[in-house]
Amino acid sequence: MSTTTARAALCREFGKPLVIEEIQVDAPAKGEIRVKISACAICHSDITFIDGKWGGDLPALYGHEAAGTVAELGEGVTGFSVGDHVLVSLIRSCGECFYCKNGEGTFCTKSWDRDAKSPLKDKNGVSVGYGMHTAAFAEQVVVDASQVVGVPTDMKLDVASLLACGVITGAGAVLNTAKVTKGSTVVVIGIGGVGVNALQGAKIAGATTIIAVDMVDSKLELAKQFGATHTFSAKRDDLVEAIKEINNGRGADYAFASVGAASVMELAVTMCRPGGTAVFVGIPGSGVTITLDGIAIPNDGLHVLGSKMGAATLKTDIPKMISFYKDGSLLLDELVSSRYKLEDINDALDEVRTGGALRSVIVFD
Repeated sequence: MSTTTARAALCREFGKPLVIEEIQVDAPAKGEIRVKISACAICHSDITFIDGKWGGDLPALYGHEAAGTVAELGEGVTGFSVGDHVLVSLIRSCGECFYCKNGEGTFCTKSWDRDAKSPLKDKNGVSVGYGMHTAAFAEQVVVDASQVVGVPTDMKLDVASLLACGVITGAGAVLNTAKVTKGSTVVVIGIGGVGVNALQGAKIAGATTIIAVDMVDSKLELAKQFGATHTFSAKRDDLVEAIKEINNGRGADYAFASVGAASVMELAVTMCRPGGTAVFVGIPGSGVTITLDGIAIPNDGLHVLGSKMGAATLKTDIPKMISFYKDGSLLLDELVSSRYKLEDINDALDEVRTGGALRSVIVFD
């Protein structure tokens, strides 16, 4: 096993266009897998990092919603073979710490060697930040085996890549975190790449009233394709009252804030009925605070939950999502707004920044 080279889109200055360069990628160490990337979708979290809102050292390589083929196996890796079709996620779990044993692998507390020593270097031998311990805006990645899940060979890899973050984050918030019940009323605020999958999760869960809220009319129209039974513009002054009217004056049983903005998170809480549940899915920039009514929370028995990566366990949730896709319950092909080559990644990022895309996907082959 030896170092390989790959083209990648590096962030060398926050808020500036990414730079296409050739990097060096280490051979996989014990317990790791090297994957040849076929596609990597762009998530808003990538943009938050690229724009410097979460800090970090530069140069860095981001991208964490990917799929490709196994190129090389590190020592001790079982269950995979070279050539297997796989997806690559940022969820990394040791299987041994308190959280992993408790089924909460997204909070894994293991100290990983790769956090101290990146497997990536630029053409001058300078270490490159291993963004979200995935770094998938590149032709090759080296990741822990726990981040890799096999996918069927008859599933297109650009479509499979969506399962690695956006789908499990949105649908998982509904199915795993909130455990939405059949016949309930659900509101999803923000119909982007995560929000549409929260809508799909609500439909799969059996919610009968699924309300989409967004600033953009075209997204509201699109929401109907993914399960929304009602749509409302976020610009309405009477938005909360209108939603209460749909649910016999009570408000929503569940409200999901899929956008990491304080105003959206606060709005989700106000939309809930007494005893209802607000779920914060989108993550805001560092230092953002929210204001909640200190009386309403206990007096109305409101539940306020955070949902990290849809509380997903890759080895069980990905096969479930693939099953939903196969039986037509979960739409994936329709989520791909556009496909770009690596050289055009900055155009793809701009498309996502403007809110004009559900998922823009970088394709490598």
